[in-house]
Amino acid sequence: MTRHFISFTDLNREEHLHVLERSAYLKAERAAGRYLHQHLAGRGVGMIFNKHSTRTRVSFKCGISELGGHAVFLNEGETQFSRGEPISHSARVLSRYLSALVVRTYAQANLEDLAKFGSIPIINALTDEGHPCQILTDIFTTMEKFPGDPLEKIRIAWVGDGNNMANSWLEAAMILGFPLNLACPEGYDPDPFILKAAQAANPSVKLMRDPKEAVKGAWAVNTDVWASMGQESEKAAREKAFQDVYLVDSALMALADPKAVFLHCLPAHPGEEVTEEVLESPASVIFDQAENRLHAQKGLMEFLIPKI
Repeated sequence: MTRHFISFTDLNREEHLHVLERSAYLKAERAAGRYLHQHLAGRGVGMIFNKHSTRTRVSFKCGISELGGHAVFLNEGETQFSRGEPISHSARVLSRYLSALVVRTYAQANLEDLAKFGSIPIINALTDEGHPCQILTDIFTTMEKFPGDPLEKIRIAWVGDGNNMANSWLEAAMILGFPLNLACPEGYDPDPFILKAAQAANPSVKLMRDPKEAVKGAWAVNTDVWASMGQESEKAAREKAFQDVYLVDSALMALADPKAVFLHCLPAHPGEEVTEEVLESPASVIFDQAENRLHAQKGLMEFLIPKI
């Protein structure tokens, strides 16, 4: 059966824990200079990126190479996608060339159609609805910073927009069972269906308005930009809704657990959602987090793409 990673819920708890364990192993192997595993030897993995990217693009490309494969970039404007070829046709054609497709785009429905008609794993590298690879990485990074502590004990706080990141945090809390507080301004809540499902599965998932309440006692404090890609026209309205209150500064971090770490998927806008002081503080693990995209995605691809 072909497995996909379109949303965090596409893998169950045991599968996620396996991927996280393999990610740690692959990271250690790479650090020891033994990073060329031939899981994808001689095979191509397609990459369709319709949104700007630095970390996701480079980490996937390097990860594919380090697993022995090669990345095949498919620019929409240079393919038949831009001329209206049905996804149902493209999916079946690409499935005969490639071993998987990594897709970064707007509508999640496009990934679901590729999965429906194709026969290779589809990996969500970001959509307007979710960013599961980033959340997988953030969990990996947080577990790395709290070795020996059970995942269910690690308290996560999200401050800011109820965007695709918040949606995937909800799905992760639903599958893995850790406490999650989200502080979002009114009118900027996460997807109500995902929120309802997460709260039904995990009573420790809470949505609130006050970031101070959300951060209290948290082991990891996470935020994102106020206006994501495609929301540039909303920038002024979002600044008015978020300004001052939904800012992660040293005073807010002081309310978290003394050993708390700060997470941000980057790029950040210092002075808006987070201060420069927090970004450069000892609590900040943003560059470890960025590096871990490579390791977590290698573990994920190894799991999803059958070895031949």
